[in-house]
Amino acid sequence: MGDTSVKKVESRHSPKGEMGQKYLASGVRVAMRLWEDEPPAEAKPASTRDYETVGFVLKGRAELHLEGQTILLNPGDSWLVPRGASHTYKVLETFSAVEATSPVATAHGRDEHEAPKSAKA
Repeated sequence: MGDTSVKKVESRHSPKGEMGQKYLASGVRVAMRLWEDEPPAEAKPASTRDYETVGFVLKGRAELHLEGQTILLNPGDSWLVPRGASHTYKVLETFSAVEATSPVATAHGRDEHEAPKSAKA
């Protein structure tokens, strides 16, 4: 039998990352994080990550700029950013979303300091 441990994470006690994300429950192969009330802002430089991300918009609107495409994200929409894809987000209205990453993007881990694609050799 595999791991049968149960985890509960109260978001009010979750560690917060440098980009504003709250780290929620995580397992061996997948992790969740919350972006809560992100204010409207211009897009940051495009970056790539060593994991894939799926997300769900709770409220607000944002543009996902993904490999030359612009995708409008509205409440109730979900999206996928493939592993290694160049992407960035531009928040249009105060934005909240839940994301899952696989493999796990961890607190104090690899999603904090990934270099923008333009800075990579």
